[in-house]
Amino acid sequence: MAGHEDFIEAENAEAIITRIEHKSRKIESLLKQYKPVEALKTALEGSATITKDDRCKSANWIAVHRAIMAIKDVEGMLSSLDAEYYDILMKYLYKGLSTGDRPTCDQCLRIHEKLTQKAGLGCILRCLADKENMV
Repeated sequence: MAGHEDFIEAENAEAIITRIEHKSRKIESLLKQYKPVEALKTALEGSATITKDDRCKSANWIAVHRAIMAIKDVEGMLSSLDAEYYDILMKYLYKGLSTGDRPTCDQCLRIHEKLTQKAGLGCILRCLADKENMV
């Protein structure tokens, strides 16, 4: 029975990767139009897809990372970002911090500080307590 579930997961993974590739093209287009906040919103939309496939997680991280690194005005970004995205953004910030890449960590820490001020400590706790690690 486990083999059948793996097959469904693999089939589903291909569809998810196709959606992520489409989303990545849209993000690049928004970044070229100097719309980094819209690019980040696009990157975070649909990120709640739960999959065990590391290819999907990696492809989605690349898209989100590209958008995160383009953010210059963190406070402006947070004021225009809907509260529903705070928790998922926090997860990606921790993912960024885990890379050990200096520019990524610096940007993630800048956003983390402002996000914590805006969303509160509950955002951190929900992120750390979530059993479904989707990023």
